[in-house]
Amino acid sequence: MGKAIRTGWNLTLRHKYALMALFLYRLLWGFFLFRFIDGVVTPILARYPDEHPSSEAIPLFWAEAEFRLIKTGLAQETALVMAAFVLIRMLATPALQAGLFHSFHRCGEEEGTRVLDGVRRCWKKIVPLYWLEMALAILPAVLGFPRIRTAFFAAATLQGFLGWLLPYAALWLVWAFAVHLLFRGLQFGAAAGAGPVRSLVLALRRMPRIGAVTLGMLGLALLIMGVAAAVTHFWAGFAAVVFLQAFHFVRVLLQVWTAAAQFSAWSGGVSIRPS
Repeated sequence: MGKAIRTGWNLTLRHKYALMALFLYRLLWGFFLFRFIDGVVTPILARYPDEHPSSEAIPLFWAEAEFRLIKTGLAQETALVMAAFVLIRMLATPALQAGLFHSFHRCGEEEGTRVLDGVRRCWKKIVPLYWLEMALAILPAVLGFPRIRTAFFAAATLQGFLGWLLPYAALWLVWAFAVHLLFRGLQFGAAAGAGPVRSLVLALRRMPRIGAVTLGMLGLALLIMGVAAAVTHFWAGFAAVVFLQAFHFVRVLLQVWTAAAQFSAWSGGVSIRPS
């Protein structure tokens, strides 16, 4: 596991320009999404009554907000724009992953990294796998929603409902983790040009190795996030705000490092020197 993580770090250093592109992608995505939500929510909340409203003021506010959302078509427009945001995300994220995974396979060549070439060559293979992974990950929640809703309304207390829900949530996390490991192996195989059967065999054979590396990187990420939270807690002020914004780049770095370490575990951990 340690060798795969070290090799993954070397791979990550070779993709420093891809790191910057991914960071800008996440930054712009978050900015435009925030601005859109702010443009919808803020005008509605601006109509909220003052600190000491009359008894009729708050019901009137909710009635006005409901009228604005439903009767003016704002809810439909918001839903359509949010659907467009999700569709763009569901296309752009796996396409960028396709470029990274393809480049992981080719980065030992003299040409260097091949991210853009990988996006052009492999996005049609990776995007359906990504969509199928997301669908299988949320499938238990969709199938179990009626039972969860019934249990919620039948529970005497919120604590009792959460105690009933906790084992199912843990099983769901285990299921989603296993699905992620399987499809990560399938995506590596697709980016390498392997056929579906061979990709599936390799993914199943190397799932334990990829899982161990993923858990190791998860522990490292939690440690780094814990240190960052402690720093911002004791180091308040503008510098802490700047540090929090810069930490988004660290999150992207950890995600790429995790994917590179997973690839190293999947491929056998061939050492690659950073450029």
